[in-house]
Amino acid sequence: MPSMIELVRSHTDLGEEDVAWLQLIMADWQIIADLSFADLVLWLPDERGHGFWAAAQMRPTTGPTAYIDDIVGTFVPVGRRPMLDEAWAHGRLVREGDPEWRDDVPVRVEAIPVRRSGRVIAVIARNTNLLGVRTPSRLELSYLQTAADLTQMISGGFFPEVGQRSDHADSPRVGDGFLRVDAAGMVVYASPNALSVYRRLGLSGDLSGLSLADLTRQLVPPRRRPDEETLSAVLGGRAHRDTEIGSDQVSLIVRAIPLRPQGEHIGGVILVRDVTDLRRRDRELITKDATIREIHHRVKNNLQTVAALLRLQARRIDSEEAKLALEEAVRRVGSIAIVHETLSQAVEETVAFDEIADRLGSMVTDVGSSGGRVRVRREGSFGVLPSESATALAMVLTEVLQNAVEHGYDAEDAATSGLITVTVQRLVGRLTMVVDDDGRGLPEGFDLDRSTNLGLSIVRTLVESELGGQLTVGPRSAGAGTRAGIDVPLE
Repeated sequence: MPSMIELVRSHTDLGEEDVAWLQLIMADWQIIADLSFADLVLWLPDERGHGFWAAAQMRPTTGPTAYIDDIVGTFVPVGRRPMLDEAWAHGRLVREGDPEWRDDVPVRVEAIPVRRSGRVIAVIARNTNLLGVRTPSRLELSYLQTAADLTQMISGGFFPEVGQRSDHADSPRVGDGFLRVDAAGMVVYASPNALSVYRRLGLSGDLSGLSLADLTRQLVPPRRRPDEETLSAVLGGRAHRDTEIGSDQVSLIVRAIPLRPQGEHIGGVILVRDVTDLRRRDRELITKDATIREIHHRVKNNLQTVAALLRLQARRIDSEEAKLALEEAVRRVGSIAIVHETLSQAVEETVAFDEIADRLGSMVTDVGSSGGRVRVRREGSFGVLPSESATALAMVLTEVLQNAVEHGYDAEDAATSGLITVTVQRLVGRLTMVVDDDGRGLPEGFDLDRSTNLGLSIVRTLVESELGGQLTVGPRSAGAGTRAGIDVPLE
């Protein structure tokens, strides 16, 4: 199914400002469809004047649809839909007397010209499934009257209103709570859902005949409502925007659409939604996130304590072999602590691993056997990794770098220097890391499967078992040195 932008570029001569105007209408036309109990179809004129292209459609949530199938992308030549031709040519609303029959369903069609800056740029067809029509209640009459006002505003070029738009992803819908206010901001009609919402705030009577802004000031404490200008503009139906209000127990989002069918302000439609449960869940998530970060912080502190104890123990041991083993354990604990430190500062349970890799490289070479004369250089980016993968990969990188420093270079030679290059590449669904050193290389007859080196055993277990990847170790392709390759899948 083509998008509206694709259809505009392929078949029309509409400009960018025209498209932006249509997009503003489409941002709100679910409201118009629900108020109309009808399907809306946006028809764009063909650049050669041969007909119209269906660029978008919206089905109502308040009534049955008039279209079983999607029609976006279809073309209607001139003469097949006379109402579209007339609305486009004369720039006025066109209503037909007899309904159309589609799949044994009677459908009433209206054509609404979309006017911008004094000219018609498109036509909206409003299609009502008459099988769902019954004797209208006061609620339905209020919906239909408001829909009629909005369609008049579209044909007159007064809707949409350019300005501040909704900032809330959970913006109210028609069924959440509907109020209609007059030019003075007095409630003319309130749906049962809107009345229920205000009763949760503490209202004991009816809403009709009351000033919505004044009533809200009485029910909502000052610290839980916006500034007076915003409150009066939104609840008086004079500004096309929304705001959030509430008490200590209830949270509401209130949205206003001013009504100016003839150009003069006659009132507004106010939509309200009770978001108390959503805000409670938001607070719970924030609390959980803070708790998780605190746990990572404490784990990091505990790991640093363990590393300090191991260092103390190493100083008290005379055996050089035991001392080296404890120093290796300190580095392993430290690599895990770095990951938890990063997670304690992150909002999400993911890690930007480049910083961790660089810190691990500095840590290994600073305390390694070569006294810091071996450098680690990273090429490429690890990107963002899940915390589970980051912890295992940090251990793998630490061990591989440590092996390269300890076994690739002569610690007794004061002139020893070298470069270890960590090359990273992310492809679709996989991460490849290659660690090259320019040291003395592998011992003769080296076999990864038969190696008893503890560091390599840890690396192999982590790569194959924890990360589900593959490890290769061999000589560098060019010059002396060793190459370790790690290939792991990423979700």
